[in-house]
Order: sequence, then structure tokens, then C-alpha cells
Amino acid sequence: MSRRAVPDLPSRYPLGDLLPALYAGDDFAQRFTAGLDSVLAPIVSTMDNIARYFDPRVAPEDFVSWLAGWVSVELDPAWPPPLRRAVVMRAVELHRRNGTVRGLVDRLWLCAGVHARVLDGPGAVWSTRPGTALPGNAITRAVVQVWPGRSAVDRKQVDAVVEAACPIHLTCTVEVLPGPPQREGG
Repeated sequence: MSRRAVPDLPSRYPLGDLLPALYAGDDFAQRFTAGLDSVLAPIVSTMDNIARYFDPRVAPEDFVSWLAGWVSVELDPAWPPPLRRAVVMRAVELHRRNGTVRGLVDRLWLCAGVHARVLDGPGAVWSTRPGTALPGNAITRAVVQVWPGRSAVDRKQVDAVVEAACPIHLTCTVEVLPGPPQREGG
């Protein structure tokens, strides 16, 4: 990331105009301050717009990559800028749902544009007594079924998203379906 001089960027606050009247007509003082204005104009412009730098919707593209580090998300360099911005904007929501079925389904929709369903086990139970048996058998494998959504299924991209989101104790496999799966029992 680099911020550098912007050619012909005018200063909103020219230093020559701020000099005492004694120097207002001095050619050397005006040229000297104009040189400083060209160096300071990008800094002043950045400070005037600093809130926009922290908004992924309008921040400079290289700054969006830096913001991604702040919110602990990895951006694929192959993703188009609108997707990179959307992932940074939704980072907190994605982190909150990390490791859940809903989180994986949302991440696949956002990053790959595909519908998904996760087949991951028998369910959950709660009890007021310690030592209550868990439902079903322990699982070590989850199946992620995907089918086209707003875009065709890119198997490589889907595999990368699933691998990044799959909990370490599970083996996740991806099944690509031609369309939505049929509901069980009907």
C-alpha cells in the first residue's frame, strides 16, 4: 500500500494565502509555499476523508486489503474488488457464525455464489442433568452439497472455501449437484 503525491491536486488550504501580508506579494515565498502545498495536499485530502478509508465500500482498493488484516479475513487475490469489499464488510458476521452450518452456507453463497446444504450428523440435545447421553453416534465426516446459485459451481473455489471453514475434527467432502436436492419423504 502506498500513498503518494497526486499530480495537480489542489490544496484546500493554500499556505501562501495564510502568510502575513508582508509575504503575500513575495514571489519566492509564494513559490516556496506552493511547493509545500503540492506535498501536503494528498495528506490534507486523506485527513479530510479519513472516515471513508475505513469504509470498505469506498476505500481505495489497496486499503481494503489492509482492512482485511484488521478484521482477520483472508482475501483471495483472484476475487473481484466488489467481492473483496463484501467479505471485509461482513467479516464480523462471518466470524460469529464460523464453524456452524449456517456460517458455511453463508460463506459459500458470498464467496462462490452457490447454494449449499451441509449433512453433518444427528443433532443436539440439552439436559439439566450432567452425563446425559448425546444423540446418535459421533461423526467425523460432513458432506457439503452445492448446486448453482447466482453463478455456476467452480469446484476449485468451493473446495477452497469448504477447506478453510471445515472444523479440524471433521473430514468435509463436497458433492456437486445439478440442482436443488429433493426433500426427503417427498
